[in-house]
Amino acid sequence: MINYRVEDLEALVAALKKEGVTVLDAIETYDYGKFVHILDIEGNKIELWEPAG
Repeated sequence: MINYRVEDLEALVAALKKEGVTVLDAIETYDYGKFVHILDIEGNKIELWEPAG
């Protein structure tokens, strides 16, 4: 699995959904940041992470 560090995860997920990207789960929030998983065009799982603070 590939992990990408992103800014403004909620806005990114909304934009990805508009483009038809498969979002596998809801955004999860922890003390150290927010996470969500998506699938790329080839079906590979990708983790998006927005660090806390």
